Amino acid sequence: MSTSIRGILRLTRWQEHVLFSGLLTIMGLNIAGAALQWTMITVLAANLLAVTFAFMVNDIEDALDDAHDPARAARNPVTSGEISRRAGWIASIVIGCVALALYALVNPQTFGSGTAAVLLGWLYSWRGVRLKALPVIDVISHALMLSSLLFLAGYFSVRPDAPGRAWLVALGVGLVSAYGQLYNQFRDYDADRAAGLCNTASVLGMQRTRVLMYGMLGLAAVCLVGTVLWGVWPVWFILAGIVAVPGVLLLLPRTDMRGTEAVDLSGRVQWGFMILANLLAVCWLIANSILT
Repeated sequence: MSTSIRGILRLTRWQEHVLFSGLLTIMGLNIAGAALQWTMITVLAANLLAVTFAFMVNDIEDALDDAHDPARAARNPVTSGEISRRAGWIASIVIGCVALALYALVNPQTFGSGTAAVLLGWLYSWRGVRLKALPVIDVISHALMLSSLLFLAGYFSVRPDAPGRAWLVALGVGLVSAYGQLYNQFRDYDADRAAGLCNTASVLGMQRTRVLMYGMLGLAAVCLVGTVLWGVWPVWFILAGIVAVPGVLLLLPRTDMRGTEAVDLSGRVQWGFMILANLLAVCWLIANSILT
């Protein structure tokens, strides 16, 4: 029993996604002008579980592919035999259903965004469809289910009306997620090709993938500038971020968000950027609650 529980916890890969899924939710709440209320906890829990569901399905369906690479085989509890495929599916379905139930408690708009995220989380890895094996679609679906839809779920939980200027933020965070997907594909290029996975990187090759990866970051920066000019962010938030950037650059681990060797500088700043962004987002949320 203890082995199965440990296997399920490893299958969730919570340490890889809690920071970004929580950040996106809180940013959506902040931009919508949220103050502390029960729906905030509900949508945050729902988003965390929706992303957990996506990660679990991914490892279950990738178990055979991961067997081709010793490092990935050791990381995947289904491949290593720590948990059975059947037990993994039962646990993931329960988590996905709880996420949907929590979304439904908020409002129809939040439920719509959340349902789309859960559905994409399933179709992305499930071998009956496997969006991750469809070039271009793999990047788009990844950006939606692990970024834009989470942000919108947080926003809609406070303001179920049209997002307006928040659309530009949703686009920007989606572009950052697209960078993350291309970064992962670049890092796993050899292993994915050995497993026969046909994704965007396998079509473009490593050099073009790297260029596109940085291109996504560049477009995200353009969106950020646009939101700054549009007045989306408080002035103190912008200034605090600028002041803290040197600290992020001074503390550079050798690993990326997944805990593997970073392939470039952008991979090494992932942890620091996420920690800084979460701290600022929480401070903004507290400020909203005090001033409301």
